Amino acid sequence: MTTIDQSRPVDPDKLMSFVFRAVDEVGATLNTAMVVMGDELGLYRAMAGAGPLTSEELATRTGTAERYIREWLNNQAAGGYVEYEPESGRYTLPPEQAVAMTDASSPAFLPGFFQIALGSVIDSPRITEAARTGAGIGWHDHVHEVHDGCERFFRPGYHAHLVDEWLPALDDVVTKLRAGAAVADVGCGHGASTVLMAQAFPTSTFTGFDYHDGSIATAERRADEAGVSDHVRFETKPSTSFSGRDYDLVTMFDCLHDMGDPVGAARRPRPAPARWRSTRRGSRSR
Repeated sequence: MTTIDQSRPVDPDKLMSFVFRAVDEVGATLNTAMVVMGDELGLYRAMAGAGPLTSEELATRTGTAERYIREWLNNQAAGGYVEYEPESGRYTLPPEQAVAMTDASSPAFLPGFFQIALGSVIDSPRITEAARTGAGIGWHDHVHEVHDGCERFFRPGYHAHLVDEWLPALDDVVTKLRAGAAVADVGCGHGASTVLMAQAFPTSTFTGFDYHDGSIATAERRADEAGVSDHVRFETKPSTSFSGRDYDLVTMFDCLHDMGDPVGAARRPRPAPARWRSTRRGSRSR
């Protein structure tokens, strides 16, 4: 039985304040699944630019069951994701929410963020057991919502900033890439950053490394779809064992903090050729 410290009396107002805060957080957790549902069923996309819609109209547009769509819309209206018109019984997706929930090219695109959160909740039993035993949790152990959500969340930021801002911030790097450089993208995940750089610099060669073979398979498909397979390749290899030599540029995007040995990974690009440059933006490229 848990023992309560009797030397400090319980403040009922503080207790209820904490309870209500917890209720808010549980509600936010549950809404994460509702947002992923709306994304996967295409509900936000069907509402974007469509003006006011009834639940029947939205269900017809998306081929879904009206009873569930009605409850989903009410939930989204309560959370401020959509607007509700009591007089007409119709719901509208405001333009700001439309950008955040449907425009995958915008840095404000959010569905992938919710996917990561939902996947982390789904992973909870495995993580709880690891806390008992001390066993590690590898990237490969996560459910697909974490992998897919990570790519969807970070990719818009790469599109907005990588080629136009981040690479030009490095001395002489863009000049080398235009002339033809060798690039290693470590922790490449689904290859979003690798493919984007390859599209921008067709005279350079790019190698993406990731220890997760499932992510490498996806990255290879992404390169084929983008038409850059002639100067892009991917290898299933841990970050501490890829060849750190003979690259003009080594990148690690949003991944270093997820690695089992970040120090070892950072030491792999050796300065012996005296011509490599390393950048770290954030810390796992999806």
